[in-house]
Amino acid sequence: MARRVALAMLVVAGVIIATFVIARVIPGDPAATWAGPHASAAQVAAARRFLGLDRPPLVQLAAYFGGILTGSWGLSLHTHQPVLSDIGTAAPASLELVTAALIIALAVAVPLGLVSARWPGGLADQAIRAGSILGVSMPIFWMALILQLVFSQRLHVLPAAGQYAPGLLFSHPLDQRTGFSLIDAVISGNWPMLGSILAHLVLPAVVVAAYPAGLIARMVRAQVLDTVTETHVQMIRALGFSERTVYSRFAMKLAWNPVAAAVALVFGYSLVNTFLVEAIFDWPGLGSYTAASIATLDTPAILGVTLFIALVYVAANLAVDIIQAALDPRIRLR
Repeated sequence: MARRVALAMLVVAGVIIATFVIARVIPGDPAATWAGPHASAAQVAAARRFLGLDRPPLVQLAAYFGGILTGSWGLSLHTHQPVLSDIGTAAPASLELVTAALIIALAVAVPLGLVSARWPGGLADQAIRAGSILGVSMPIFWMALILQLVFSQRLHVLPAAGQYAPGLLFSHPLDQRTGFSLIDAVISGNWPMLGSILAHLVLPAVVVAAYPAGLIARMVRAQVLDTVTETHVQMIRALGFSERTVYSRFAMKLAWNPVAAAVALVFGYSLVNTFLVEAIFDWPGLGSYTAASIATLDTPAILGVTLFIALVYVAANLAVDIIQAALDPRIRLR
């Protein structure tokens, strides 16, 4: 386990160094951005000293690594606030969206994958495989616009954008305790706000869920088809267990390991993939913060978001290692 954590930290360090170098190569002056559009040369020079940009690049990189270890991710050039504080404000909405999307993806993809494996080559199998390919290959912006057009503009059953109805800020204001709106609404018993958040969450979560659902459904089908031919599964079938039990209980049990690994990968991918979805649905998460940071060449914020996503990837993969070891005793953490 310690070796895996050390390798994960090396990956994070490599991501930070690469992003740091790229951010320094991009044309622009962060000190001028910090000082403002009408700042004098003296004010820009003072900002450069304040931000530490007058020091050699290696010294800046070492100082940035030291700040990460102490919880200081730098100051945003755009908001003039600590980057870690900005990410702490923006990340919960994105994490809620991605978590809801993966729950939808698993709830839909696993049963469909089992059905597809149970009757391979049949009409249901062909339809599920075609739907999986469509979910993986469909452009998310196109799917988002179509869902908005159908369910919001035509049917008027779901809201088109936002995190909740603006009017609830006055009639039922949300008590922010954890930063996660759904959890805060439940904790405070704010049921009108909870209902509004869930209604606004449906469409963007379905869009984000399309890719992982297609991937997981195809993976479940492939793994179950490989498993049902093994000797121990054939023995279970010979003992008189129903086909439904054979597929859903025994064959699927061995398929959970690769599915768990896929979920870890698509979690990080979906977190980045939400940026465009957040822009389309006006969802207040990391997407809007990152877009504003890139537009203003906010180097500390860009580095901070990159570091956060890298840490999410690493944490998700470490969690999968632990889950796989729990699911399969043959796997040991070393």
